[in-house]
Amino acid sequence: MPLYTLPTISRLSLALSLLAVTSSTYAANTNSITPIRPAVDNQQLTACLDNLAQKGVFASVKDIFARNRPTEVDSSVLEALNYQPEFSKEPWDYLASLVDKERVVDGIAASEHYADVLAKIEAHYGVSRYDVLGVWGVESDFGTTLGKKDVINSLATLSCFGRRQSYFRGEYVSALKILKQGDITKSDFKGSWAGAFGQTQFMPSTFLQLAQDFDGDNRRDLVNSQADALASTANFLKSSGYQSNQPWGYEVRLPSDTNFSNNRKNKKSVSHWKNIGITLPDGSALPDTLSSVGLFLPAGKQGPAFLVGRNFDAFYAYNASENYALAIAHLSQRIEQKNTDVNFANAWPTDDLGLSRKESREVQESLNLLGYNIGEVDGIIGDKTRQTIQKYQVDIGIKADGKAGKKIYQRLMASTSKLREAAKVQAKINAETKTAVNSNSQSTTQKPSDTKSSYGLSNLLENKTLLSILISLLIALSVAIFINRKRQ
Repeated sequence: MPLYTLPTISRLSLALSLLAVTSSTYAANTNSITPIRPAVDNQQLTACLDNLAQKGVFASVKDIFARNRPTEVDSSVLEALNYQPEFSKEPWDYLASLVDKERVVDGIAASEHYADVLAKIEAHYGVSRYDVLGVWGVESDFGTTLGKKDVINSLATLSCFGRRQSYFRGEYVSALKILKQGDITKSDFKGSWAGAFGQTQFMPSTFLQLAQDFDGDNRRDLVNSQADALASTANFLKSSGYQSNQPWGYEVRLPSDTNFSNNRKNKKSVSHWKNIGITLPDGSALPDTLSSVGLFLPAGKQGPAFLVGRNFDAFYAYNASENYALAIAHLSQRIEQKNTDVNFANAWPTDDLGLSRKESREVQESLNLLGYNIGEVDGIIGDKTRQTIQKYQVDIGIKADGKAGKKIYQRLMASTSKLREAAKVQAKINAETKTAVNSNSQSTTQKPSDTKSSYGLSNLLENKTLLSILISLLIALSVAIFINRKRQ
């Protein structure tokens, strides 16, 4: 009989079967890449920690050291330490995920929700609330992503293996001192692979020097207290030379007939830059709000250009990366302006821009729909997602660079449009079926006149729409079979 006359359950089964076949066909012959783990073992860790326990720097934390001594190596932190990026991040890729519309919207909401405490912090430390919010947003997405690694275990492993053991031993001692003081509980002591923790990601040694108790509970709790975390961030920036009531800098327009070099440290008076023809992007004169500024060209003369002052340098001190400092500066400015347009006035010199987190999630969803099974869709383009993009690129016969940019995003969105439509239909049917089941379970009796309206799952979709989807799935299946035969 025609497809559109099948009962709804049968039609749904057929649609799901086609979706499953299409996905499995796309995913065939895509072997996973398993990272090589460092050759270390738990006996080596035990011997190393026995040795550290005898060193003088650990004497003040001897008891807490013994009570919190790990017994197993965390090889994943050594992988992170030794990882050499295969994919060089251009500034437009770096900025795209850190400063997107979602983060600006969340930052505006945070500025309103925490207005009182931010005002007190601004008055006490002389640091703009928006610059504090910029750090908070970049470091932990406003406290929503704190890291999951056990800080003590990570630092113990890094103190015994790999590069920079001396540095990490100092951080290990500092972390043990924090536990001893009781500012952070062991269960809350989670963070990044390198030991940074809290809502604004302090390293343990930085915590001991600069962390603040701003909520008055006699604990410097950067994990659970927004007041403590944000005040500590303001204190860090202040200690790094932050100047009150001054902007970090501004985007500018360069004259086309002059050569310029990227050197933000070579600061000169604003009048100097005016005299050689630099203006604001709209052509207006540079403001006299900064005494001296340096020229920052993250992508060379052809990309966005900035004149930056001392506060930009304070952002840089938080994490020694100019692109990182630009992300904080850009996010803080957009939050203050309540402007969700995250593009600069001057375009980046590329035809393959980076992706926002929303677009990154859609890339991951598309790869999953095609059967590549990348796992959790989190909007974070990590090693696994890049490797999966490479597999997809090989399968469709294009350059396999693994880059998660606008080009691959547009290709994936086009190739999965029908699969996405089918997935939405499936989700709708699942939701409405669940609602119907719950409704039926609440009533053991039903009038005959009501049966027809509550029963008819066949009314969930219009026949023509489903037929169109199924035909599209059959086309997608044909394409998948063709691709599979091609790579065989």
